[in-house]
Amino acid sequence: MPLHMTKIAFRSESPETLRAWLEAHSRENGGMGEARLTTRYLPKRHAEMVGGSLFWIHSKKIVGRSPLLGFQENGEGRQWIRLEPTLIAVQTIPRRAHQGWRYFEEKDIPPDLGSGSKGADAMPPEMLGDLSDLGLV
Repeated sequence: MPLHMTKIAFRSESPETLRAWLEAHSRENGGMGEARLTTRYLPKRHAEMVGGSLFWIHSKKIVGRSPLLGFQENGEGRQWIRLEPTLIAVQTIPRRAHQGWRYFEEKDIPPDLGSGSKGADAMPPEMLGDLSDLGLV
């Protein structure tokens, strides 16, 4: 089982703007089909994380995930976190803010909303989060 990580969706106003940023960032990378985040240090457990996901925290809740493609040195002494440029809505769960990233074990990950909810992909992620908070999805 791959290891996952959590990260704050810094400067993102909503899950929709996060999704738009991921898609736009993919186009900026020459159409490479990936979005890249820059970080100072390579995670010690990076080999375990390939095939996992980066879970995004917005407004003190996990709102979605982006599959991890891997890590790469960017040539400036920093690392890129390489992601698929998609935001997959997940059942929201509370998560405190933190700096950097945190490892996220398989047993703790929330289920994807599209995996059993009819029409979940058609709903805005913020609405899905509110319905999930109420226990309706």
